[in-house]
Amino acid sequence: MTHIEKATDLFGRNFHCSQSVFAAFSEELGITEEQALKIGACFGSGMRKGEVCGACVGALMVLGLKYGQAKEQDIDSRLKTNEVTDKFLDEFKKENGSYMCKDLLGCDLSTEEGVAEARAKKLFTEFCPKMVESAAIILAEMLKE
Repeated sequence: MTHIEKATDLFGRNFHCSQSVFAAFSEELGITEEQALKIGACFGSGMRKGEVCGACVGALMVLGLKYGQAKEQDIDSRLKTNEVTDKFLDEFKKENGSYMCKDLLGCDLSTEEGVAEARAKKLFTEFCPKMVESAAIILAEMLKE
């Protein structure tokens, strides 16, 4: 199963978008799928407020695992992380029009009414899987480089 297939499979099994993307790539970067699912649990639906799309957040967590700064003096890692963050978000926005959940969905998930609207329009089951797939595709390409 590819990373992309795994991400969409996890999302289809009722994990958040953030969990699905993060867990699909986590094991080869040193953490278990279970750890990734737990770490990514609070970031779905734009942190439940319609902010940065959870699929993007999951991808950024993967990039952080791969490139992130872990030593105080390692400024090169900080610069690399900044670079890959910008590249990922720019590419996701180019592909999808935005990386903000509320813009992508067209409703405000920080309110009960917005969540109800998203459910009524089946956005979580019909639109969000496309965002998970998009994030996983972009991330897989970036990790090849």
